[in-house]
Amino acid sequence: MSDARRRAEALSAHANVLSGAERATDTLELFRRTSTKLRRLMPFDSAVWAATDPETGLITAPMLVENLGSGEGCAAYWESELLEENVVPFRDLARAAVPAAGLRVATGDLPTRSARFRRLLGSQGVDDELRAVLRVDDRPWAVVSLFRMRGGAPFGPVETTLLAGLSGPLASLLRRFARPSASAAGTDAPAPGLVLFGPSGEPTSINEEARLHLSQLPQGPSIPSQLGLRLPIWVVATALQAQAIARGRERAGRARVRIRTVDGRWLTCHASCLSGPAGRPGPVALIIEPVAAADRAVIIADAYGLTPRELEITQLITRGLPTIEIASALFISPHTVRDHVKAVFGKMDVSSRGELVARLFAEHYRPAAPKAGRYPRRRDRSDSSPDVCAS
Repeated sequence: MSDARRRAEALSAHANVLSGAERATDTLELFRRTSTKLRRLMPFDSAVWAATDPETGLITAPMLVENLGSGEGCAAYWESELLEENVVPFRDLARAAVPAAGLRVATGDLPTRSARFRRLLGSQGVDDELRAVLRVDDRPWAVVSLFRMRGGAPFGPVETTLLAGLSGPLASLLRRFARPSASAAGTDAPAPGLVLFGPSGEPTSINEEARLHLSQLPQGPSIPSQLGLRLPIWVVATALQAQAIARGRERAGRARVRIRTVDGRWLTCHASCLSGPAGRPGPVALIIEPVAAADRAVIIADAYGLTPRELEITQLITRGLPTIEIASALFISPHTVRDHVKAVFGKMDVSSRGELVARLFAEHYRPAAPKAGRYPRRRDRSDSSPDVCAS
């Protein structure tokens, strides 16, 4: 086959996948559409699609798991990813020149070199895993793993190239869903919630504020606990990340993830390891709280694809600084400031500074009438949906 024909077929495959993704109305639908299209082009048996926090790369809502195990299996997969020595971990793919890699190719056809394969995948009948980070402007918006069971051929270079080529376009589509919704509303923000995890990772105690925050999270993979509720996999993974940092596996990492609630608000979930007597490892303290106003602006700026300089200028605008003072603060000319402001207005589809501030704050976080009942029941559709892992 000629190079020209290969390029033509690759472009056709990309267009085929993206044509479905572009019609998605939310992240979960994008995952489903893309997975369906990809399976026709490069067959696979199972898949995991997970949104990530673009700042830290940690998994967040939503997550789609197709034809794979239980909620406990999901937890073990991410525990291995964060705490064990693995081949092509997502944190490496996020920085790699090519953001996709196959397990068998990366291990020289010796997948047992990977702890993830030895501990989980091999016993589940998986023969190969092709994984990728969906990123744009060096920001990871999702991760994906495709699995082939025993008897299937390993993923080849053409398939790896196809998935890697979809990374940027899919990430660009995904970040749109972080934009504020005109209908986003919720109850007044409660106080920070606290969950404590024991040294072995089991949740041991929780306050009422944390229960309320957890009740507002989207449906998805979760694990049972002795606290009388199921813990979402995104919360568990944040606690695992804190353990990874304490063990020195993530020197520059942060155990912090932002999760969007069912009513369109954002929560921050961050964790750290405490010290016990004589310096021994203590519990992990995990705090869940509404995002600060400044952080909320950063999330939305990411969603609109603002550059670091455009974000700086946007933040100064929200503080009420005029063009001359912004130029002085950033050591650039007023003309350059105006050019950046024009670019920001274009990306965020506003025509004035007032509209910009409203887009960043008022539209995203306005109070609503309180709902009946103290704690809305959080239905866990993972218990009945075949395409999301459940226990």
